[in-house]
Amino acid sequence: MKALILAAGLGTRMRPLTSSIPKPLIPVAGKPFLEHTITNLKEMGVRDIYILLGWLQEKVRSYFGKGEKLGVKISYLRQEKQLGTAHAVSMAEKEMGNEDFLCINGDVLVTKEIIETLLKRYKETGGTVMSVYQVSDPSNFGIVALDKEGKVKDIIEKPKHPVSSLINAGVYIFTSTIFEAIKKTKISPRGEYEITESLRHLMEKENIYASNIWGDWLELGHSWDLLNVNEILMKKQFEEMKESRILGTVEPNVAIKGKVIIEEGSEIKSGSYIEGPVIIGKNCVIGPNAYLRAYSYLVEKCKVGAASEIKNTIMMNGSKAPHHNYVGDSIIGMNCNLGSGTKVANLRLDEKNIKMVSKGKTYDTGRKKLGVIMGDNVKTGINAVINVGTIIGENSCIGPGAKVSGNIAPNSFIS
Repeated sequence: MKALILAAGLGTRMRPLTSSIPKPLIPVAGKPFLEHTITNLKEMGVRDIYILLGWLQEKVRSYFGKGEKLGVKISYLRQEKQLGTAHAVSMAEKEMGNEDFLCINGDVLVTKEIIETLLKRYKETGGTVMSVYQVSDPSNFGIVALDKEGKVKDIIEKPKHPVSSLINAGVYIFTSTIFEAIKKTKISPRGEYEITESLRHLMEKENIYASNIWGDWLELGHSWDLLNVNEILMKKQFEEMKESRILGTVEPNVAIKGKVIIEEGSEIKSGSYIEGPVIIGKNCVIGPNAYLRAYSYLVEKCKVGAASEIKNTIMMNGSKAPHHNYVGDSIIGMNCNLGSGTKVANLRLDEKNIKMVSKGKTYDTGRKKLGVIMGDNVKTGINAVINVGTIIGENSCIGPGAKVSGNIAPNSFIS
């Protein structure tokens, strides 16, 4: 069976992280987000994969190539304008032909368990299958109502008053009839051709069967979702590991608790303490006397130096926390440098959930601990203080002793 991955979105809700890198290539738990999906498809026997691209597509093509390194065949499609999920699926009509195919939203966490359950349901029914997932707040999703036999009887896109707590989880098996349904789909009030409307047309002629997701599921909609995805994937990865993988150099008097991955070229200097699960990519320098805590992922060429502490944080290529820094529950973009004594707050004094503003709208992140989302090439001066839930745009400078919070625009200088 072929698979179609829809990954053409602009990722605007994840700015500044997606200013220079497309969402599929954002690093999480040891490799780009989309690579986890491709690996899971391969392990479930799906090796003929089409990826629909748009924003910064050449970077995705360059990274994955034709799929040889991953043991799959990858072909690419292009969506010039992002006109909705139904329009995205229609771009693959020629390639899918009359075959049934897997269709996956590229910003959804897709585990092997989800694929396995979906394929099992398809074998039972032989028809269109969509994954559904139960959430506590379904108001921002497409809501799915089922009959007693597990067939879909209604789909409503982001209703004001949800009639169900089941949502459309963005993972399907379609038959060729989906393309005729898409041709009947009209543009929505939101200006898109929505797959939910196409599915409603499809339901007029045939059954759509639900496949319940009982384990982990998460949509990568906002930048802070990366921390949840990173934790879920690292847990799975380290549970399957029998022991640590240490390919770098570890000096005497380094303490390692739990399992870790330390890649080639990395150096852990004396006095450092690491609490796994932790992933340290290639050519990083840790210490002396640094502290790395669980679910931290240093991608490549990172530096965590003397008396610096990193906790539950993704630090991207070339970024440094070299002297007396604290960074917790944060995402640091590429080539950032934290001046000595820079501290990132990650917990409100009242311990309430942290809220953040994205595209002019305030969101409850659902997290009690959340530090900074920092774009590429940000520099901070000595003793800078970054408050909880802060977003700092790329190429910004935070001056010595400055205190920042909220949203800092790209190319800012804060003194």
